[in-house]
Amino acid sequence: MPAARRRMAWFCIAGAAGLSVASAPVAQVNSAARGSTTYPRVATLNRAPPQVTLTAVSGLSPFTPGCGDTDGTVYIGAEVEPHIAVNPLNPNNLIGVWQQDRYSNGASRGLVSGASFDGGATWVTRTLPVSVCTGGEYARATDPWVSFAPDGTAHQVALGVTGSEDNGISAVVVARSSDGGLTWSAPVTLIRDGTGFFNDKETITADPTDARFVYAAWDRLKTGGSGPAMFARSTNGGVTWEPARPIFDPGGSAQTIGNLVRVLPNGTLVDYATIISGASQSLNVLRSTDRGLTWSAPIFISNLGAFGARDPVTGAAIRDGSIVPQMAVGPEGTIHVVWQDARFTQLRDAIAYSRSTDGGFTWSTPARVNFNPAVWAFTPQVHVRDDGEIAVTYYDLRSDTVSTASLLADFWIARSADGVNWTETRVASPFDLDFAPNAGGLFLGDYTGLASAGSTFIAFFGETNATTPNRTDIFAARIAPAVATAGALSLKRAYRAAPMPDEEPGEEFWRAASENAHRALEARKFRALEPPARAGSGAMR
Repeated sequence: MPAARRRMAWFCIAGAAGLSVASAPVAQVNSAARGSTTYPRVATLNRAPPQVTLTAVSGLSPFTPGCGDTDGTVYIGAEVEPHIAVNPLNPNNLIGVWQQDRYSNGASRGLVSGASFDGGATWVTRTLPVSVCTGGEYARATDPWVSFAPDGTAHQVALGVTGSEDNGISAVVVARSSDGGLTWSAPVTLIRDGTGFFNDKETITADPTDARFVYAAWDRLKTGGSGPAMFARSTNGGVTWEPARPIFDPGGSAQTIGNLVRVLPNGTLVDYATIISGASQSLNVLRSTDRGLTWSAPIFISNLGAFGARDPVTGAAIRDGSIVPQMAVGPEGTIHVVWQDARFTQLRDAIAYSRSTDGGFTWSTPARVNFNPAVWAFTPQVHVRDDGEIAVTYYDLRSDTVSTASLLADFWIARSADGVNWTETRVASPFDLDFAPNAGGLFLGDYTGLASAGSTFIAFFGETNATTPNRTDIFAARIAPAVATAGALSLKRAYRAAPMPDEEPGEEFWRAASENAHRALEARKFRALEPPARAGSGAMR
């Protein structure tokens, strides 16, 4: 986007909120403190931090010792890549899903779901019969996603895999629950491919305007060829499904990834995905006004300039969500998207945010919404409450030190009523990312979960434990509003989003972004090869 248009788009956001862009603070790095950043003129808003209640949802592995294949390294007790949904008929009923016992070279021993009927205070767990460890037919399972329909029916999607990406089997399967996640139907297969094709990164969306319609989207990779966006839908509440079909093919050796369908209040479907084509990568949406029967051509949002997070001391890779963007829709129909992008500093990834108020046809200038640009921020998720408040969660490395003995990470939530003014609150205390499973990089998942119940946001995420028998756990955090008290100490920070700089990065920048995209794709391959472990990492402890 030309510089003049980018400035105009940002002024339109600020003008709509009745704010002055000229007063936006500039980050000032304090060279005396590693990773610290100060922001002027924000202290008056630093009151009334939200109440955060953190509950561990997972525990030790529920699987029988020795089940599953032996290719690669299996990290017993490592739970990663969670997602969550809230029952619209009962806000105390939550369902979360995650990978259990992650492998180093792709997928996990099985998928576990957790159901809560008291708002996340207590949980009961179940397994979905996809992999052999859960009574299914595939060697492994991965990429869980869950969604509630407006009638209270829950829908779950998963990927079952056996063998390698090039010559194995991959299948997208779905299941439904009519009792809040206590029991699930037998999985229904939407697509099953053998040699020459690989299905990946599937999501499921129950139409919030009509419980009859449920949508699934993913990418289908052809060996040596393209990766079109695939789509399937149910018109009877997930009982049966129409045949899967491509809705967009980028052609050649290009591919999509991260396909996610959201539904606008008027029933329009929007599919958000990354398109990777040669040395370029971009974020785009497709639109459908007939519940998925036909789709528009891609509508460009932004180029994708992510480098992928790394240990700032050793340079070791962190496998994050750098090519998997996220999207949410507000109650009035505004579309909110987030992704990782290094263009704000041209040194490291920050969390970029953009929005559309006209159904996805035009988009605001990307803006940085994480507080501290001096440290890596990664794996964002976005959600909008029924009252219109926006929340973005992410990890960052501001607590890390120069020591090579650990890699300290935090989990944060940033909230905003207007997309311009934000407050940031730490959700979880610093934890040592070195204990995460090494799956082409230290790995907690390509995504996390974020939902809301009334005025409370519910974040669903993974963090490590300082022990190898139970490397990681999944946590549910309830982030509830708090009432300000006189003289209260601030536990949150207030700041303004920073628009993306006008200067266009050079060729070296885009070369690095392209290398990251292809490195991230390579790390996703399901294969019987052991990735190198980081010296001093949790994988070696």
